[in-house]
Amino acid sequence: MRPHLDETKTMKSETTRFPTYPTMIVLAVLLLVVVLTCVPYLVTIAFAEDTAASPIFGVTIPPGYRQWELIAPAEEAAPLDELRAVVGNQIAIDAYQAGRLPFPDGTILVKRAWKRKQSPEFASATIPGAATTVQVMVKDSKKYAATGGWGFGRFVNGRPVDEAQHRTCFACHEARAKGRDYVFTRLAP
Repeated sequence: MRPHLDETKTMKSETTRFPTYPTMIVLAVLLLVVVLTCVPYLVTIAFAEDTAASPIFGVTIPPGYRQWELIAPAEEAAPLDELRAVVGNQIAIDAYQAGRLPFPDGTILVKRAWKRKQSPEFASATIPGAATTVQVMVKDSKKYAATGGWGFGRFVNGRPVDEAQHRTCFACHEARAKGRDYVFTRLAP
């Protein structure tokens, strides 16, 4: 005897309602592969620095620069009233420690700057306030031959400032630090 049409629908829906155990394992493995493949990419995006390039030079804020070694701190008087810290990649640190000038290609220097403010806990202490700029110098003697071998980037809130401001970088360094491979900062003792 043939099953009634309603019974056939019920039988089919009961057999297709739940996937089989092997199918569930395959789906779980596929999901795990997708997650493990995507997670590193998503983490990289989440922790990436803004990679907008400076006009003229194409310099970007280097990833991980906040963990680089300190070369020297500085204090800038009025009208800027800033605290500054220059850090460098390992090529820069090695060149500073060896007293090597000119700096080798691949040297990257990053100046971080903050408005200075009085410490609320210690009246005679000046501490960093709001961040103002991140400034980057990259040494590539061929690419930046016209500017002493250095490319420049100045960033406010992670975004490069305009082209007019970038046009002033090399002129300032050339006028004041040409004899030190266009670098102002000395290694702090």
